[in-house]
Amino acid sequence: MSNTSLMTAFLLTGLPHAPGLDALLFGVFLVVYVLTVLGNLLILLVIRVDSHLHTPMYYFLTNLSFIDMWFSTVTVPKMLMTLVSPSGRTISFYSCVAQLYFFHFLGSTECFLYTVMSYDRYLAISYPLRYTNMMSGSRCALLATGTWLSGSLHSAVQTVLTFHLPYCGPNRIQHYLCDTPPILKLACADTSANEMVIFVDIGVVASGCFVLIVLSYVSIVCSILRIHTSEGRHRAFQTYASHCIVVLCFFVPCVFIYLRPDSRNVMDGVVAVFYTVLSPLLNPVVYTLRNKEVKKAVLKLRDKVAHSQGEQILGSKYNSLFKNSNLI
Repeated sequence: MSNTSLMTAFLLTGLPHAPGLDALLFGVFLVVYVLTVLGNLLILLVIRVDSHLHTPMYYFLTNLSFIDMWFSTVTVPKMLMTLVSPSGRTISFYSCVAQLYFFHFLGSTECFLYTVMSYDRYLAISYPLRYTNMMSGSRCALLATGTWLSGSLHSAVQTVLTFHLPYCGPNRIQHYLCDTPPILKLACADTSANEMVIFVDIGVVASGCFVLIVLSYVSIVCSILRIHTSEGRHRAFQTYASHCIVVLCFFVPCVFIYLRPDSRNVMDGVVAVFYTVLSPLLNPVVYTLRNKEVKKAVLKLRDKVAHSQGEQILGSKYNSLFKNSNLI
């Protein structure tokens, strides 16, 4: 990063809204954030303790839940601070650098992971007899590691291109987080080359992943239509529909914000809520409410917790009775 960057802090304008809605928005986003963290933690716990869910699909879902939990944590707490007080809108230069890096790191990793998950579903539905060999544990680990490394590299490019420019004022970022498009507007230099490289970089990643996902979906639909039993088709479509819902809610807002020739700050801030706040919540909702295996695992975990608590209560009662009998 250049030493000519004179800016020591930025000021986030926050989410565009009427002034009287601060308390309401704070309450709503706080509840959504808490549910997001708890929901994704629940998925991580359920998959960890239930051996029936130790399959490639749920291995990738574990990665997705972990990403969503931290992706929301990178953005939502700071947005909540901008709603609490004017001082909460200030973010230091290096905190802004860190937020932009982790925002794009987790976001691009999730983008790559959705592509891997669609490929996994394609293999499971199209080659059910060979699926276990084709998606071995080592291959799953290799694919997951590749998504994390690719996301890290992609984010590093975005961060270096953005912050090697000089920033000498103004310092108001028209957003509720540090993101590339609104920050580049504040640079004290020509940003056309940076904007072009970033546009191509994000465009290649987003469009490439989206094309691969669409191709997987087309192949999945063709394979589903060849299934002879209606029950088999229904189950396959359920898995396909769950993945499709989450992917669309993630990709459509991203395409709207990053792959347009012009940028509308107010609209970008509103649309960004969908993939920074709501999309991480959709993962636990979609994969628990629409997935019978996960629901069974959640119920089994609940029964196990209730059983252990019951044993503890009975044990404490037995100990108290034993002590009383000794006193007598």
